[in-house]
Amino acid sequence: MSKISAHLPSSITPFSVISQIARRIRIVPLVVLLISTVPAWFLTEALAHKVVRAYTARVDLAIDRLPDENYETILTRGEAAARAAAQRSFDQDILVTDVSIIVSVQNYGSIAPVLTLEVTRPQWRSRPDAQSWATYFKTARSLLFFENNSNPVPAASGVSTPK
Repeated sequence: MSKISAHLPSSITPFSVISQIARRIRIVPLVVLLISTVPAWFLTEALAHKVVRAYTARVDLAIDRLPDENYETILTRGEAAARAAAQRSFDQDILVTDVSIIVSVQNYGSIAPVLTLEVTRPQWRSRPDAQSWATYFKTARSLLFFENNSNPVPAASGVSTPK
């Protein structure tokens, strides 16, 4: 049959000197670890580059054509609106480094972008002129039906009227 025996804790003889040394051996790395982390953190914060949280402000502007307004006048209004939006974007948020503005025009139900303005803060500071940084869309004039001066309102259907 089987014999049941219990292990007696007295079979392992503890030595008080060894247990004190073992306790100190466990405490020393813990103390070194705790003491060395704070200077290491300060060192990394002092030497590491700071993360810059800059971003691009994106603005979409839509303007409507006024009665008896030609394409050049709309472009002038669009440039003025883009200039104001760029200045406002840089003034409102100091973290904005770039501005991207799209100006669209609506003319009798047709909508097309006429210009984009993409500029950085240093460029804008040196020259705050919308015409310098604007990119114009060449096809916007025809998309907005400004090419046909005889018929100011485009036909709604695909059927052309005889002349």
